[in-house]
Amino acid sequence: MNPQALVIDDEPDILELLSMTLSGMSIDCVAVENLAQAEQALKQQDFDFCLTDMHLPDGDGLDFVKELQQQKPNMPVAVITAYGSMDLAVQALKSGAFDFVSKPVKLRVLRDLVTTALKLLPVKPVDSERRSRERILGETEVMRALRGKITKLARSQAPVYISGESGTGKELVARLIHELGVHADKPFVPINCGAIPTELVESEFFGHKKGAFTGAIADKEGLFQTAHGGTLFLDEVADLPLMMQVKLLRAIQERAIRPVGSHEELTVDVRILCATHKNLAESVKQGMFREDLFYRLNVIELKVPPLRERTEDIPQLAEHILRQLAEKNGIQVPSLAKDAMAALQQYSFPGNVRELENILERALTWNDDGEISAEDLLLPELKQSKGINEPQITVLSTTDLGSQLEDQERQLITEALESTRWNKTAAAKKLGITFRALRYKLKKLNLE
Repeated sequence: MNPQALVIDDEPDILELLSMTLSGMSIDCVAVENLAQAEQALKQQDFDFCLTDMHLPDGDGLDFVKELQQQKPNMPVAVITAYGSMDLAVQALKSGAFDFVSKPVKLRVLRDLVTTALKLLPVKPVDSERRSRERILGETEVMRALRGKITKLARSQAPVYISGESGTGKELVARLIHELGVHADKPFVPINCGAIPTELVESEFFGHKKGAFTGAIADKEGLFQTAHGGTLFLDEVADLPLMMQVKLLRAIQERAIRPVGSHEELTVDVRILCATHKNLAESVKQGMFREDLFYRLNVIELKVPPLRERTEDIPQLAEHILRQLAEKNGIQVPSLAKDAMAALQQYSFPGNVRELENILERALTWNDDGEISAEDLLLPELKQSKGINEPQITVLSTTDLGSQLEDQERQLITEALESTRWNKTAAAKKLGITFRALRYKLKKLNLE
């Protein structure tokens, strides 16, 4: 049986074009010219998909989208907007529309949209919850709410701005949105926007033609082409140069890109997810980020909570991390002593889950008896108990937390070695670790 589609538009020519296009895709269409006819059709039969204009003679398409979301949450609804009416498209996405297409309608874009919409299966809360719980750990209320939002967002094509501090797992959230969606079998392409040299950023995003600039010895696909049909995750999007922000805005609005050195545009079907640890709204106020791009990317904001706001999840996270570390190193899974768990739950974790991983990996190295104590954690407030006279070290919130922790370890070990005139056995005893653990650390930190 062919899929059933409801198409609503008050312009006969457009209605005919839409119906012919969908019929060519083996989709049975019911074409109506107003909301009254649409409501009558919805009473008479079920539909797999709905495509509606936003301006109708007897009502507002936006209100209709909201109503359908309440009555038929499993039926994807796409909207048709007039050229240049991106604000209206954004409102529709926020109201629950699956996606939008602009007039004049590009048939290839329409076909991609419809194909994607028809792949959506009815929501299976149990299955989605199981899959998301396996990836996003935590049973606190904020984490359950986060997983629920991820499941809902996976059914949409709306751009999502994932906000949160460094180390909270924003890329993990983006990957899960992709994996639970209809594009799970297509590429997920992450990119750190701050890591690309300014002069290469356009080529990286859009690709280039041979001879477009010095060093362009062959045609190259950009990240948009690589992610075609899937998801492009723009990490640290606040670091994009202003010049590139303008071109990214156009690519999102037109769903087309132009490789450097090319005279032709390429249509791309890419879902955009982005993240940054910075306050993007504040960057807009400071003139560092374009306001129009901010509103295109920030259709829906998804906040990932810091670890200090869900300390009840630390035992589950710690157990999972230690299990992974033990498997990686081929050893028995160590346990956490009560004082160690208490210390972790009292610590503020400026580096969030990433810092917890670093702390536990370091503790596993120091430890030699299978049970990690509070002293093994080497948390800032506990370092004096190791018997090494050093000033208290304040852990700063930084994006390079791993390097900072290694610097602290390097300082501890160097001071112990110097105080024992580089007698490794005596230094290991002073540090409270085994000789084997010290040798491992010397090699890892390039101190040999």
